[in-house]
Amino acid sequence: MLLDSRISKWAQTIVNYSVEVKPKQKVMIRGSYAAMPLIKEVYREVIKAGGLPDFRLSESELSEIFLKEASNEQIMYVSHPEEWIIENYDAFINIGGENNLKSLSSVPSEKIKILMQAKKKLNEIYFSRASKNELKWVITHYPTNSSAQESGMSLNDFEDFVISACYLDKENPTEEWRRVSRMQDKIIDFLKNKKNFRYVSKDTDLSFSAEGRKWINSDGRHNFPSGEVFTSPVETSINGRVRFSFPAIYSGKEIEDISMEFKNGEIIRASAKRGDELLQTVLSVDEGARRVGEAAIGTNYGINKFVKNMLFDEKIGGTIHIAIGNGFEEANGKNKSAIHWDMLCDMKEQGEIYGDGELFYKNGKFLIKGVVL
Repeated sequence: MLLDSRISKWAQTIVNYSVEVKPKQKVMIRGSYAAMPLIKEVYREVIKAGGLPDFRLSESELSEIFLKEASNEQIMYVSHPEEWIIENYDAFINIGGENNLKSLSSVPSEKIKILMQAKKKLNEIYFSRASKNELKWVITHYPTNSSAQESGMSLNDFEDFVISACYLDKENPTEEWRRVSRMQDKIIDFLKNKKNFRYVSKDTDLSFSAEGRKWINSDGRHNFPSGEVFTSPVETSINGRVRFSFPAIYSGKEIEDISMEFKNGEIIRASAKRGDELLQTVLSVDEGARRVGEAAIGTNYGINKFVKNMLFDEKIGGTIHIAIGNGFEEANGKNKSAIHWDMLCDMKEQGEIYGDGELFYKNGKFLIKGVVL
């Protein structure tokens, strides 16, 4: 188990830096019993900050029972209290970490599709409020035996990995995240003057336009850990092919060796060596699921191992990721979908990124002057 001092520093950072809780703000904390050590400290810190904390249990074993036993009509039901909370709370602190990451692995793909469709309205409210700065949110992940096993590490080693990825091993984590933010601002200062981008790697040659779109600095305020810059490409501009060199995870299921081909923004061909049925099911959730909502570059070089958890994996320095589905309003994204699914591609060998024809990233490293990550 993590030492109390490290958990306290973690809670202090996400409450006071990531969501900046203010007096009288209503704060919803979500997590499972497995993450209770961190949940309790976050609850404590919200009270210290003058906030009004609340807690809701999020347990995958209950989700498993529901999805296996419920009718389609029950799955489509939208909880009115849940809708009210999303419309009225000021901040959400979501703490991942389960005793069993495979609880949903045997749930039929079609039921997962129905659940995603049912959540679409709530997701639209949530992210619309967030884009207008009416709602603050952060996601983090508490290390459990299940997530340690999934990563191929012992629990002690995985705890150290998480602490290091979040810069919680630094004397002042907040100052470290502010340093990262300044470096990523330099990257964005370069990117914002470019219109057309091209990602090139092994079995990958993908181009898109970001004209009229905004690049976002992800610096630990929403994802914790973080370390990425991203945008929502012009929806009809994506062309080419991409092969995702890491497995994609969806509802506890692994989909391996995904390849996609795009034409004028739409996926015209997609396949996976393993998990192809689930891939095709997710792509059929709605019209927006076959288009791109995000293009991003990972910048956290402290995360140097793939752990089968996208909160960490998509931030790996030396990688890019593409998300199919919902775009980001704050980036001027227009694509709407019930899903937002990140897929990861390694750029450390044969990787190049061009902006308006200028090479600014090669073999996993930025070539932009003054950028040191």
